[in-house]
Amino acid sequence: MSELGVLSYGMAAVGWLVLFLLLLTSWRGRLRGGLLVVAVLISLSWALRAAYDASDGTADSDWWYQVLEVARSVAWLIFLADLFEPLTKETQSDRRWNWRWIALLGFGMALLVIKFSASLGLSTELPLDVAILGHVGLAIAGLALIEHLLRNTHPQRRWATKFLYLGLGSMFAYDFFLYSDTLLFKQTDLTIWEARGLVNVMVVPLLAVAAARNPEWSVDMFVSRQMARYSVTILGAGLYLLVMAGTGYYIREFGGRWGTTLQVTFLFGAGVLLAVLLSSGQMRAKVKVFFGKHFYHSKYDYREEWLRFTRTLSVGEPHESPYTRAIRAIAEIVCGTSGLLWTRYEREFFAFRASWNAGRPSVRRESADGSLISFLERCQWIIDLDEYARDPASYAGLTLPDWLGELQRAWLVIPLIQGEALNGFLVLTETTVRRELNWEDRDLLKTAGRQVAGYVALLDSSEALSEARQFEAFHRLSAYVVHDLKNIAAQLTLVVGNADRHKSNPAFIEDAFGTVANATRRMNRLLTQLRTERPSGRIRSLALADAARQAIATRTHLPPEPVLRLEPDDDPWVRVDQERLIAVLEHLIQNAQEATGPNGQIEAQVRTEGEMAVVEIRDDGCGMNEQFIHERLFRPFTTTKGNAGMGIGVYESREFARGAGGELAVESSPRKGTTFFLKLPLIGHPVTVSSN
Repeated sequence: MSELGVLSYGMAAVGWLVLFLLLLTSWRGRLRGGLLVVAVLISLSWALRAAYDASDGTADSDWWYQVLEVARSVAWLIFLADLFEPLTKETQSDRRWNWRWIALLGFGMALLVIKFSASLGLSTELPLDVAILGHVGLAIAGLALIEHLLRNTHPQRRWATKFLYLGLGSMFAYDFFLYSDTLLFKQTDLTIWEARGLVNVMVVPLLAVAAARNPEWSVDMFVSRQMARYSVTILGAGLYLLVMAGTGYYIREFGGRWGTTLQVTFLFGAGVLLAVLLSSGQMRAKVKVFFGKHFYHSKYDYREEWLRFTRTLSVGEPHESPYTRAIRAIAEIVCGTSGLLWTRYEREFFAFRASWNAGRPSVRRESADGSLISFLERCQWIIDLDEYARDPASYAGLTLPDWLGELQRAWLVIPLIQGEALNGFLVLTETTVRRELNWEDRDLLKTAGRQVAGYVALLDSSEALSEARQFEAFHRLSAYVVHDLKNIAAQLTLVVGNADRHKSNPAFIEDAFGTVANATRRMNRLLTQLRTERPSGRIRSLALADAARQAIATRTHLPPEPVLRLEPDDDPWVRVDQERLIAVLEHLIQNAQEATGPNGQIEAQVRTEGEMAVVEIRDDGCGMNEQFIHERLFRPFTTTKGNAGMGIGVYESREFARGAGGELAVESSPRKGTTFFLKLPLIGHPVTVSSN
């Protein structure tokens, strides 16, 4: 039993199995994909049989092993022959290569007949060396095919197939070495045969990468760059530790009395050095650049980059502004560690907006008419400041501002284009790993710059909208205040107008004092509301009928005089701001008086309706049509009174009702009058007064 052979070919079988499963799940029935799957399946069977023979001690003498040996080589040769198809446009070439497949199969069958002629009872005078020579010929044929393919493949396509050629070339080269040695020494070297399985283990990943790079093979396999980097990093760390362990062993052996101490110290230092390297951002950046250059056709994993870019824009660090996130999202594409952002301020200039690990510039404004802005708007280029320093002529018409030269380690100026307009620009500093920009870097940075331009424009719009809403809230509050002041002024004007005629009337004097006191309370409430930006007054439980009486009492001096009707034994209580309730009722009664002639009728009724307390204010005035009620009645700042009204009374009344958990409804018909229904939640009894 060969334990090393079992392990070697067992690992090869696992590798071929993984590749077979990946190919099988993505194969869509195309011929080339089928040939690849068959070749991998035969290689899997061959590795399993070799591992079994190694465990049984028969090595390569087993009949089934020899069959699979030949079938494996022939299958890979047929797959390579099929790859000639895209190298020629002649239709007859397909038929020619079909005949070559048949020739390869025939050669393999002849080789098996020669090798096992004795066991099959056939007579042949050919020596057994001819069979070994056949294996050598298969290996040479494989190498020749690979050489011809490599020589005739277009340079732009070699990136897709080079790992295939490297993998199969290594496999056929090792076969040639094995069988040449066997042919020379008349027996198979067990050590070389055992190592053959490990060679196949190294071949499998190369074939997997080649399959992933060739969609025509119908392989939808994705090898994550991140996973590849992690795997190679772990492998590199393992090799590093292995070398360090070997070095430590020799230090102990030749270090004499201090050998063990030096070994422990050396291994500890090696471990610390490895930890430093693995945690180094600069080292990670170098590994990323290395993989992008040498292992993949495209420099970036765009899916990974886009997910990272989007995540950075949407989720930032604590206390990190959205503008700083925008800088970081672009800078991390090229492993940047700092940057600055300018955004357009109206049309006059571009203002400095944010900095990420870069301090503040000496000049915080850049004129929209300056050379830098004009160049970015005209060309929409990314400015490489190092390239500009070497060859200013490549940026025709560009003169950099002085403040840009004063920035430490300034490297790139990236325009933020929204549509076709320049919305801002970014200045990035040098990265942890110095690099030259190629077309792929520039395209990705330009695309990210356009996304950030939209992102910044959205942020600016949000700020402008927030400011507009603040002004809107202020203006609306001011309108409410003016509306109440207008009503207060009307009451005081009425008192002043009747003072000369009724100043000797005690009843008038008493009503005047009451009116002034009420006006004072309302004005104080308005002042409190302006200072706190919220409704003033106290929330308390009160009888709805009492509030209706107070509101009617303030409007009895004007025709038509409102009348209050109460249901017997119906005394509903509500919990609201008393002053605001009375003001709402006053406004509704005032509207009814203005819509009704001097000889009309206005009636207020207080009643209970289910769980709600209701105040009805009914008039027989001009009324309103349905369109006006739905489209204009409850809209703020819409009035039918011209300059005499603010258009917010009914709107404020409805908002008061909704804030108290009720509603304000209306029924009206032209020339038939109007009825307002103020509904408020009913409480059963008075409760303790509280304040807000």
